[in-house]
Amino acid sequence: MKKKVLIVQPIHESGLKVFDDRFEVRVAPDPSVETVKREIKGVEGVVVRTAPFTREIIAAADSLKVIARHGVGVDNIDLRAATERGILVLNTPDANAVSVAEHTLTAIGALAKRVLPMDRATRRGDWEVRNEYKAVDLDGKVLGLIGIGRIGTLVARKAAAAFNMQVIAYDPYVRPEVAAKNGVILYEDLDRIFREADVISIHTPLTAETRGLVNGARLAMMKPSAFLVNFSRGGVVDEEALYQALKRGAIAGAALDVFEEEPPSRNHPLFELDNVLLSPHSAALTQECVVRMATGAARGVVEVLTGREPQFVVNTEVLKQ
Repeated sequence: MKKKVLIVQPIHESGLKVFDDRFEVRVAPDPSVETVKREIKGVEGVVVRTAPFTREIIAAADSLKVIARHGVGVDNIDLRAATERGILVLNTPDANAVSVAEHTLTAIGALAKRVLPMDRATRRGDWEVRNEYKAVDLDGKVLGLIGIGRIGTLVARKAAAAFNMQVIAYDPYVRPEVAAKNGVILYEDLDRIFREADVISIHTPLTAETRGLVNGARLAMMKPSAFLVNFSRGGVVDEEALYQALKRGAIAGAALDVFEEEPPSRNHPLFELDNVLLSPHSAALTQECVVRMATGAARGVVEVLTGREPQFVVNTEVLKQ
């Protein structure tokens, strides 16, 4: 009998090709909780992108063995519920690091050189904007990283190579000697990052520990000339506090690829500001990366359902069980 696999949201066709004739694969009509609850019956493996995969869905599953996340963060999956049921949760941490790091460096450069405001001014005939002298150089400036896992480490290397930036970081899960090998000075005090950095870039998962980590008090510590970049998860940054800081010029600008609510409302306050660069949670969605995420997630499901140990397990305690 073929093993049933459910794709909660459409993935690149290269991922579908990973499944051979041992598997019966179908894509959910839509990713809503009610629809997935209906579709999950008899399913042994799931590939999920950003849709919520809740305790309610997991409770409705009668045969589920593995949930593979098309990406890195698993905050959309009820990890505790999956672990209680002995269901493996996998991700694809190697797939998107380069893409997100490149997007991060691009955003930092765009903020510093005021690429979007200059473009808009040129289009409306405001040639004299060139004499405002608001763009800044990044050479020798301090980049502060919150989180130096795969993505953060790549950002550190690329920022040093491309812009000759000095890199400091906060990450309680990384040893100083490991950070030093990548040219990063590790701080034990998170607030020092906010006080000293010219650019702060966030690369941490959303957890109870990191939710609201960037709040009004920490934004007030930043230099008025500093930029904030968040390409991690929306809940890490207090959006209202960020809006107020940007509106009153407490910081120079920000770039966001993620939001507390996705998609954000059409009248989101940040949309009225011209010192913020926004993108629709798309840092990882390059032509190359969507292939890597789709094939990586599909391979993980195949490995589990064919009795092999998968490479990237988030809830490793299930393996021990």
